[in-house]
Amino acid sequence: MTADGTEVNLICFDLEGPLVPQDNAYELMKLLPHGGKIFEIISRYDDLLTIEGRQGYEPGDTLALITPFLAYHGVEEKQIAAMGQEAKFTPGAQELISRLRMHGWQVFCISTSYEQYALAITGRLGIPEENVACTSFMLDEIRHLLSRDDFALLEQAAQEFMLLTDDAEIKRVLDNFYLQTLARTKSGRAISQVKPVGGKRKVEALERFSSRKGKPLSRWIAVGDSITDYKMLQVVNRAGGLAISFNANEYALAHSTMSLASTSLDDLWTVLDAWDKGKRQMVKQAVREEERSGGSGDRRHFHWLVEVQDISHVQEIHHRIRQSARNEAARLG
Repeated sequence: MTADGTEVNLICFDLEGPLVPQDNAYELMKLLPHGGKIFEIISRYDDLLTIEGRQGYEPGDTLALITPFLAYHGVEEKQIAAMGQEAKFTPGAQELISRLRMHGWQVFCISTSYEQYALAITGRLGIPEENVACTSFMLDEIRHLLSRDDFALLEQAAQEFMLLTDDAEIKRVLDNFYLQTLARTKSGRAISQVKPVGGKRKVEALERFSSRKGKPLSRWIAVGDSITDYKMLQVVNRAGGLAISFNANEYALAHSTMSLASTSLDDLWTVLDAWDKGKRQMVKQAVREEERSGGSGDRRHFHWLVEVQDISHVQEIHHRIRQSARNEAARLG
């Protein structure tokens, strides 16, 4: 409660997608020879393992799997932080965060991104560091774990990854590399030190924030867009909170309360204001009204998703606007 007795509103954003259009890990890998292509292969492997439900694997663990490649090619933590200082915001993100803070909302961020990047971005937006959960990443220390033998293996793997074209081959080759070949090296130990905040780790982070604030998940709003967010969106939706997919892919949309496809995050204010006035029921009314309007160009495409069986039309709209808003990063899970 605030001093005047009103209830504080709590909202948690994913970083990449809702707040910035770039995928930082993708951009880091592009610094490497053929790194963009290699990252796309590893990212698809991440999707395949998540869909399979492999024990011990969480969506977003891509950020652990690329660690040896970043270390081998000499990428430094200060480069990651610099990217965070220079990154462009999603249109409307600064305006929305400023508006929320002005109206007394408490804003949180749970991101799979490396801490150097996530903390730079959220700091620029005025989100307190204690309200941010992200992936701890001691890359400069990890680099010293690698040996010349590791370098040779990574070079060979990069060449093999470049030739892969279908899911079965991706899974077979990368399973062998990560579970057999690399597991016996110092690079394998380096991977085990990185625990990306994706999947259930996002849920755990949100639960920690929820416990700290003394508010159940039914009082929270979560905003996400990808496979790393779906478990967080799912638990918030099931708890009776508000799970929002923003310019999302099918993984996030399938587990959300509602969605917004738009080239401006600030369009979300309509439903956030409704939440402040009457929580989920008032949001439903606001979204239904927006649905009748049908959106305008690439703005304000709202959809209520609870109990909707066929969301293929919604997916098509999100796919189109996601491609426009996120460019190359839109291809990733």
